[in-house]
Amino acid sequence: MLYPLKFNPILKDKIWGGQKLKSLLNKENNLPNVGESWEVSDVEGDTSIVSNGSLKGKSLKELLETYQADLIGEKNYEAFGNKFPLLIKFIDAKEDLSIQLHPNDELAAKRHNSFGKTEMWYVMQADDDSNLIVGFNQDMTSEKYLEHLESKTLTKILNFDKVKTGDTYFIEVGRVHAIGAGVMLAEIQQTSDITYRVYDWDRVDDEGNERELHNDLAIDAFDFNMPDNFRVNYSKTINESNEMVSCPYFTTSYLEVSKTICKTNAHDSFLIYLCVDGEAEIVVNGKSEYLKKGQTVLLPAAIKNYQITSKKATLLEVYV
Repeated sequence: MLYPLKFNPILKDKIWGGQKLKSLLNKENNLPNVGESWEVSDVEGDTSIVSNGSLKGKSLKELLETYQADLIGEKNYEAFGNKFPLLIKFIDAKEDLSIQLHPNDELAAKRHNSFGKTEMWYVMQADDDSNLIVGFNQDMTSEKYLEHLESKTLTKILNFDKVKTGDTYFIEVGRVHAIGAGVMLAEIQQTSDITYRVYDWDRVDDEGNERELHNDLAIDAFDFNMPDNFRVNYSKTINESNEMVSCPYFTTSYLEVSKTICKTNAHDSFLIYLCVDGEAEIVVNGKSEYLKKGQTVLLPAAIKNYQITSKKATLLEVYV
């Protein structure tokens, strides 16, 4: 019998990472610069392991092979087979991330045998005056972009947005972007670890080495004609799912809970809940699973009816 599944976080030490994932989200670790906590992952070499219940110790890959459509839904299993389609993360940027972009499905499949990397961000905490970089601040062409890249004036043409808790961004493939120093956020994305780094602030590691750049690959992945539609406006009706982003790869809703609500999964998909504030209780067939800030739970597609109870919690609700 499938039940709400929690996984051991996969923590990633990053040159730009900090300690907020430990201090604010209770991700216990001894790493010096924790940049990412992979909450649900089927990336090769980084497969999530169940941390609760009778399936504890099983990998997400094993679950897919065993339960198939009962885990992810009929249409998803037809589309993805034994490959989980989403990667869920919490990210803490103590320093600026590199300026980067991601390839689309076609390029990623051709070059890397991978999905593309469409993603979204929900800001969980932001220090004063912290920024996200998304898109350009003017009309752009490949020629103009390359001129600024060569002359190391890329930051003059990038769009910097000051952000606060709750700000949400949809990052389509081909759009230049970076998480700025002081921002902690939740990221929902296609299952892919393909990033084209175009500028890394000229920083070096402990041994004096710069990180690899991918400008030859990146120039073909850019879409220089994208509209500035990356900021997500959404309603916040309490105790109801408020759609934030809906695209071919995932749908994410904002759900603020202040009582017991009865939910039905009518999507032929798994559901993932990320707790971005407060704590909540999810009840399935009379059994409870508790969710605190910084925790994530996967409800298999076979679970159709459940309850969520909280005095005050903010959740992101995700399905495919």
